[in-house]
Amino acid sequence: MQPGTVIRVPAGTKHWHGAKADSWFSHVAFITPGGSVGNEWLEPVTDEEYGQLPPMA
Repeated sequence: MQPGTVIRVPAGTKHWHGAKADSWFSHVAFITPGGSVGNEWLEPVTDEEYGQLPPMA
């Protein structure tokens, strides 16, 4: 991803945010109001799991 990249994730889609061992990013998320719309936070990634990610290419 590059600064300004926009990603659309349809409601009800389970997904992970991309991560690399030697990079970071922040994001703003918007949820479009509607019936039965919400978000689901997945389990946290441990420091050990994060440390095993490949570095940026």
